[in-house]
Amino acid sequence: MITTLLLLTLAQQHNFDLVVYGGTAGGVTTAVSAARHGLKVALLEPRDHIGGMVSGGLSGTDTGRREVIGGMALEFYFRAGIKYNLNRHLQELAWMPEPKVAEAIFREMLREAGVILLERHRLRQPDGVVRQGGRIASLSTENGATFSARYFADTSYEGDLMAQAKVSYTYGREGIAQYNESLAGIRAVTEQHQFAVDIPARDSSGKLYPEVSGAPRGTPGEGDKRIQAYNFRVIATNVAENRIPWPRPANYDPARYEILARYLNAMTPYLGRPLTFNEVNLLRVIPNGKVDINNRNGFSSDYIGKNYDYPEGSYAVRERIWKEHEDYQKGLYFFLANDPRVPPSLQEEARSYGLARDEYTDTGHWPHQLYVREARRMVGDFVASQKDLQTDRSKPDVIGMGSYNSDSHNVQRFVNSRGFVENEGDVQVPVQPYQIPYRVLTPKASEVDNLLVPVCFSSSHIAYSSMRMEPQYMILGHAAGVAAALAARASSPVQKVDVPALQRILREEGAVFEYSPDDYQRALTAIRRRFAAPPRTGPSPWGRPAKKD
Repeated sequence: MITTLLLLTLAQQHNFDLVVYGGTAGGVTTAVSAARHGLKVALLEPRDHIGGMVSGGLSGTDTGRREVIGGMALEFYFRAGIKYNLNRHLQELAWMPEPKVAEAIFREMLREAGVILLERHRLRQPDGVVRQGGRIASLSTENGATFSARYFADTSYEGDLMAQAKVSYTYGREGIAQYNESLAGIRAVTEQHQFAVDIPARDSSGKLYPEVSGAPRGTPGEGDKRIQAYNFRVIATNVAENRIPWPRPANYDPARYEILARYLNAMTPYLGRPLTFNEVNLLRVIPNGKVDINNRNGFSSDYIGKNYDYPEGSYAVRERIWKEHEDYQKGLYFFLANDPRVPPSLQEEARSYGLARDEYTDTGHWPHQLYVREARRMVGDFVASQKDLQTDRSKPDVIGMGSYNSDSHNVQRFVNSRGFVENEGDVQVPVQPYQIPYRVLTPKASEVDNLLVPVCFSSSHIAYSSMRMEPQYMILGHAAGVAAALAARASSPVQKVDVPALQRILREEGAVFEYSPDDYQRALTAIRRRFAAPPRTGPSPWGRPAKKD
């Protein structure tokens, strides 16, 4: 076995064709696809795990229309189907793998492709990137290693490599006028994930309750630098032998959940019954008696308004925000399971769940990845916007497809004009399947010509709200890896990649460019061929839309 020390020594002594920064799912597919096409690739992960949110708790995959998911994203879910031996049930694809299974698949793909994986290699701040002219020459990590390469890819959720390379980027929300987006900016009305009954924002003395901002909402349609809420996608179980009771955080204060307590008790007469655990938290069932828990309704696991400093924050600031989110969410579950103000039936149901003993065994059974739904976004020569999801859905340089709702979580919790608590920022607007262009991956040609950005890609907040789903990150990563190989072969800037050649290779490898039964079956055939799998004889899934989250 090659040790980490030996790999580090090799990394210090040799240049690479491609260095990929960020071991997200998109990072893995970028690295693997490039290595499969002959490049010498290093994948640098700042922490201890790979797979990002796919192995970090988001097991209830945001598929949208599954038939647009092709290429290495489809391969991943096909591999998951093999892990679960789904052929016993005439099935091939496991769309909701457990985190430990997902990470094992990613590590298997990296080993097979010969990618050098180096964990605990975090980009040095603020001077970890060296440029020569319009190119990145090298990057250095906090442990003293330096990596030179012909090409680089930033596949982190934060876009730190991109930012240090002086690539144009933004964060927060554009106003309506910037890209002529009707959904952009501060929302005039936020209907979803809202309080169904009026809850006062202040106590009898006029003091704001915890977790409510006293800042004004802002003018509808204007842009701001607020960020859609983050949370942890916790994996829980109600299987007694695998269940660990909800932990009580060291700084637990039940008073911070006063708004929730009032809401729960107001909802009982409103509904004629208490809320259920699944109505306070969205439970997505995954294999082996587990659930992936997500945010739901007005007060849940989203820690609204507490991440504004994250995109531009130092590592210390981000670690603080990370810990604050963990404490808030652990306290939330402990509150639901133990506080006497919680309706007894809901409390009993909350107690029936707990953390899964067989997941995240090195992090106290808590997910190793904060759900950074959105941080920085590159501003390239082309910026995807609302029209690219709705009216201008075909692209000459298509490399994959998206189909999930425009989906932004709430951005702030404020006091409305009547003195009640209100959430703002949620966007839930259906889209039709649309093509994603290669141009979203590339910086402005005048800035950097050897960097690809498959996660913090060039997009408005509204377009990103749909394109940000993990299958799309994998699709974009697949394309980025092949593009890096083509650029290396031609010694060309990433902006000058032979797009028809890129498209031909991607289609051969199962990419989906059209929302059609023929294209989907062609993609499945390409994936089966990689594993020499016979055609499935069960019914076709075509035309069955996925359940909306």
